[in-house]
Amino acid sequence: MNTDEAVIVALGGNMAGDFGSSEALLEAALAGLAEAGLPILLRSSWWRSAAWPDPNAQEYRNGVVLVEAQLSPQDLIQTLFTIEARFGRARGARNASRTLDLDLIAYGRVVSDDPALTLPHPRAHERLFVMGPLAEITPRWRHPVLGRTAQELAATASVGRDATPVGASN
Repeated sequence: MNTDEAVIVALGGNMAGDFGSSEALLEAALAGLAEAGLPILLRSSWWRSAAWPDPNAQEYRNGVVLVEAQLSPQDLIQTLFTIEARFGRARGARNASRTLDLDLIAYGRVVSDDPALTLPHPRAHERLFVMGPLAEITPRWRHPVLGRTAQELAATASVGRDATPVGASN
């Protein structure tokens, strides 16, 4: 598989909702992606990081998956919003605590600056809690605009520098 052509979705959240833990909710969200016709091709481990901008909020769990998608990028993002809503996501203040956040990080080599859907994701390359999990499963994936690999971007990410795989010692 040429991972540069991959459809990459980041998952995250810091509220367990009805699932007992954020990891359990994220596992259920993986099943929700598959049920929505987005089979998982590769997945990272779950990563943890302090909440931002309020480090007193519940710690976040994040991960990344490569999915198979037959939908257009616009239809795919709507499907992701529908899945988020099924898991209790209420959109409110930016960077607020949430049950589930699904971000379309990249859709192959598509580049778009449409305000409704910017591709690749405009801030993912700055976030260790996205680039770390991505580098874990496909370190040589190359950013369609910056030309840098996931491994290089993880090494230079400036947001979420405390991110680490769940179970890893700090």
